Amino acid sequence: MAEPLTLQDIRGAEAPGDEPSFEGWTCPLPLRDSPTIVMGHGGGGAMSGELVEHVFLPSFADASLAQLGDSAVLELHGGRMAFSTDSFVVRPLFFPGGCIGDLAVNGTVNDLAMSGAQALFLSAAFILEEGTDVTRVGAVAQRMGAAATQAGVRIVTGDTKVVESGHGDGVYINTAGIGVVPEGVDIRPDRAEPGDVVIISGHIGVHGIAIMSVREGLEFGTEVLSDSQPLGGLVAAMLAVTRDLHVLRDPTRGGVATSLNEIARSSGVGISLDERSLPVPEVVANACAFLGLDPLQVANEGKLLAFVPREQADEVLAAMRAHPSGSDAAIIGECVEDHPGMVSARTGFGAARVVDLPIGEQLPRIC
Repeated sequence: MAEPLTLQDIRGAEAPGDEPSFEGWTCPLPLRDSPTIVMGHGGGGAMSGELVEHVFLPSFADASLAQLGDSAVLELHGGRMAFSTDSFVVRPLFFPGGCIGDLAVNGTVNDLAMSGAQALFLSAAFILEEGTDVTRVGAVAQRMGAAATQAGVRIVTGDTKVVESGHGDGVYINTAGIGVVPEGVDIRPDRAEPGDVVIISGHIGVHGIAIMSVREGLEFGTEVLSDSQPLGGLVAAMLAVTRDLHVLRDPTRGGVATSLNEIARSSGVGISLDERSLPVPEVVANACAFLGLDPLQVANEGKLLAFVPREQADEVLAAMRAHPSGSDAAIIGECVEDHPGMVSARTGFGAARVVDLPIGEQLPRIC
């Protein structure tokens, strides 16, 4: 039997008495009490929430902002408008199924749709890195314009800035959007209540795995395409069934787990999932098993979660499945009175596990 390693073996050729140097070592998970900004603060998980709660909300005290919805719904001359903004720093700029340009349009259009709003206008601000190929920028802009046309919105204002070489990844984009909320629609993160049925509009985890496949050079036996798409039409089809949709949320950064936890805490309800009902494609499940990831924490860019009163859930589900963007929609759980503010999942073995917020992000710079 081999002799166990000693500290001297680990030190190798170090002089006796020298202590090993830990300089340059990194922790795979960001520290929660970090005094400086780290990548985990932008991941949509617990660290992002703490940054918003302790830094931004106290500084920008506003009732609409405090709701922490995907967009703010504001009263304006007797009507209501939804207003949202988002920044996109995805790497690489082009990926299977999309690029940063159409992602920027779809992301903001979908944030407006999660308030039930019909998106009308977008702004587009570009931060370009010195040395970036102009034809590459042009390709992004063309894809962005085509996505706006598909989503039925107009890009009506914008801005361009350039930063020095080495201070960016070619192209960053910020978009802001304005839409109109129909009368009688009141969709908010705090409206979930016990008895509500939780519906997902389709396969989860696809966008994150698509980005990872090209960024890390991984092959999963088949090409994985991002699910980036506008969801306004799907929401309109759901609202045609009932305007009493309680909550809508597109589970982007942090995935389904983050969105459900935020809704549970905002509404003060418990959420119980059935893992066997989760529509996780085989390629995503295999990739996550290989990489040690939880599909519930992997980002999506063309899916929504809906919290619907039980008596209308079947009709809403049928309307979703009849729409191209919701053909794989599925009921995945319900709101319960137990464990308020928490999300749990029943496993295939009949056990239960807590579905918690990720601390940071499994794959940074994903949108």
